[in-house]
Formats: sequence, structure tokens, C-alpha cells
Amino acid sequence: MNAFVEALRALLGPAHVLQGADAAPFERDWRKRYEGRALAVAKPGSTAELAALVKLCAAHGVAIVPQGGNTGLVGGSTPDETGRQLLLSLARMNRIRELDAANLTLTVEAGCVLQAVQEAAAAQDLLFPLSLGSEGSCTIGGNLASNAGGTQVLRYGNARELCLGLEVVTAQGEIWDGLSGLRKNNSGYDLRDLFVGSEGTLGIITAATLKLYPKPLAQMTALAACDSLESAVALLGLAQARAGSGLTGFEVMNAFSLSLVRRHFAQLPQPLPESPWTVLLELSDAEGEQHARALFETLLEQALERGLILDAAVAESLEQSRGLWHLRESIPLAQSQEGLNIKHDIALPVSRIPRFVAETDASLQAAIPGVRLVNFGHLGDGNLHYNVQAPQGQDPALFLREQEPRVNALVFDAVMAHGGSISAEHGIGRLKREELGRRGHPVALDLMRAIKKALDPQGLLNPARVL
Repeated sequence: MNAFVEALRALLGPAHVLQGADAAPFERDWRKRYEGRALAVAKPGSTAELAALVKLCAAHGVAIVPQGGNTGLVGGSTPDETGRQLLLSLARMNRIRELDAANLTLTVEAGCVLQAVQEAAAAQDLLFPLSLGSEGSCTIGGNLASNAGGTQVLRYGNARELCLGLEVVTAQGEIWDGLSGLRKNNSGYDLRDLFVGSEGTLGIITAATLKLYPKPLAQMTALAACDSLESAVALLGLAQARAGSGLTGFEVMNAFSLSLVRRHFAQLPQPLPESPWTVLLELSDAEGEQHARALFETLLEQALERGLILDAAVAESLEQSRGLWHLRESIPLAQSQEGLNIKHDIALPVSRIPRFVAETDASLQAAIPGVRLVNFGHLGDGNLHYNVQAPQGQDPALFLREQEPRVNALVFDAVMAHGGSISAEHGIGRLKREELGRRGHPVALDLMRAIKKALDPQGLLNPARVL
């Protein structure tokens, strides 16, 4: 492999090929569940360099593991332990190429950090609505490769719906320029949708043309306390009926998830008394703050009258609104502070969620007395982060090691029984590859394998991920 690494250094420059201690930060995932050893970390500075790099890898039979901000949760962007896989960092490919305000599009390179994309849109008084807890470090390439969701899917859709065109380097080192800003284009198969969500296994996304939206004139945020998930689902229906597409966020958090935030981040205010479930709602309004406030107050009054909520707190300023969102976004960090846990990123029909949670909570508590359940997520689009924490006083690492297969089987059996999906927005990666093989439809899996074989016949792009 020395000849390959030397050729790589000649192509990119020695400063952009990392090994040893310099490569270590790239070799461990954010959750600290996967740690491998890369042959090297390569950091190309352009699409042309990346294409040449892929051709070099194909000639030497070197597998490539693409990595964006290394914020993934399913082990899809860390190398294996062999020391023979090249880790590809797109961090240097972070330019904003074009903002077309009239067409409401923004073309950026894959290494652009999500927050930088949001800020580029905001500078023109426009909105790029993809919003995630990791937006300060995750990248657009990773967002698209995993078809990320986030907090505003209810109104704007997943990353796939926010992308109009792509630039991709194929497994053969060819460049597909599909950076179209068109909203209507029926000229053949939709290759964009093929690469979005493929987790770097079919091609390497190098740039994207993204949808922008007019910035709302006002946004209102509130917390509402509910005595049951059934009430939260009914509140969602009422909010959709009253606000329509103005309802941009509808998050749900169980009591234990917020208790973890109180324990580990006591400085964060929680304006409502503890309740079984807490909903975070956000409305965006094109008419202005007065109209938004009146709509919000009417909605909450009707919810109180119908017994759907016990109490509510409306943010009176942008700072208070950020504080409410900070509560929600601090749940994963509080879980991390509490110790290793078993995570599930699942999707269900909204109507099935109350029954799923009641039945699965009861099954887990019967199987593992004292188990603690951290249920939160995007109720508006049916995406729950259904996480399982060790009983109080039990070693979290031991719990994860001994109980994960049992817990996963129980949870995923229930998900499938209720017509759901084992992955809503985090992807498959390494973590859920075997589950997909067991639970995926045989015809769908055969089609996926055929596509993989056709586009990556050497099997060099992110091998042993997804399939």
C-alpha cells in the first residue's frame, strides 16, 4: 500500500493525506461505538481531485469510506479495523457556488456545514429549512447521503425533498453533473433520488442544488403539557387543521427524557410542571407576529377547552424560543451524560404511535425490570427516537453489551407489527445492516443489491454498509 499512499500524496499534496495520530479523530464515530483504523485520511479540495482519487483507488482496489461531519449515529462513516480502507473527508470541499434568489436555489459543495448553508440563505432574507441538533458540524453531503430529517420535516420534508440536483463522482471516477435547479424535469430515471439516502454506497455526492424558501415574517414557539400520547396526537390534528402548512414543528418528549435534561443541564429553564408528555409546537407565519400570536392563542385556548393540554407556555421572545428548542435538542446530550444506551430511530403511522408506545413500554419493562425509556421525537411526521436506558445503578456499557440484541428484537418486532420502519432519518450504516437483511422485503433487497452491483461492481464504495 505504500505505492498507493505515495501516489495519493502526489495527487493531493502531503498536507492533505493524514496518517497515524493525525488520522485518529476521523476513525471514531460520534457515539463512540465504532472505532477503526484507516489506511489514510484523504482530503481532496475539488471535484476533479476527488474524481482522480477515486480512479486511483479503483486501480489499486482500495475501498473508500466517505465522511462528512462525522455526526452519524449508525456507524456508516468510520473505517473498519483492517487498516486497508481509505477514509475520504470532504471538509475542504466547502464552497458556496451560487445563490439564485429569483429561482430560490442555493448550490453548495458537499463539505459545507449545515449551519453555514442556513446562514448563506438568511443573509439574503431566505430560508433553508433543514434543521438538526448537529447543524453546527454536520455537512450537506452527509445530510443528503443519509436523507436527514430534523425538526421541520412536517412542513418542508426530508433532505431529499429539499434537493433539486446533485453533482456525484461515480465508483469509476467519472463526474455526473446533475446540478439542475429545475423543479420539473422528467427526462429519464431520477438519479438524484437514487444517490440521496444511499449512504455513500453508490456514488460520492460532491455538490448539491438546494431549495430555498421565503423567510417567514414571524415564528411562534410554545410548550404544551399533555396527560397522554393520545392527547398529543389529537393536539397535532387540531394544530394542522387550524394552522395548515404554517405548522412547522411538532415535537414530543416524555417525562423521563426531560428529567434527564434537568439532571444534567440544570441551568436550562423548564417553564411547565412535569407531565407525562410535553409537546413543542412551532408556527411560521407569512403575515406577521400579530397574526401568528392570535392564531397560536386561539389554538391553545381550543386545546385547553377540549382537554387536550393541561398547561402551555408561549415564548415571548426569540431568546425564549431558542430556549425551548434547546430543551428538546439537549435530550440526546443528556442521554450521553447518563451513559451508553440503546437507540432506535423508528417511523410509524402517527395514528399507531400511542398504542405502539404503550405496548412496547410494557413489554420492555416486563422483560427488564427497572429499564428506563427515553421517548421523544418528531411526532408530526411519525418519527420517534425510542431509546432504552439501563436501570438505575446498572453499568450502562454492560447493559448495552448484554441486552441490545434482546431489546432490538422486541422493539423492531413491534415496529414491523405496526407497519413501521426500523430507520426513519439516521440511515442503516453498520448498526442496522443485519436488521435490514432480516426484515427488508426480499424483492426490495434484491433490487438494491442489483443497483449496487451495477454502479459499484468492485464493491469499493463504503463496503459492508446498508447491504
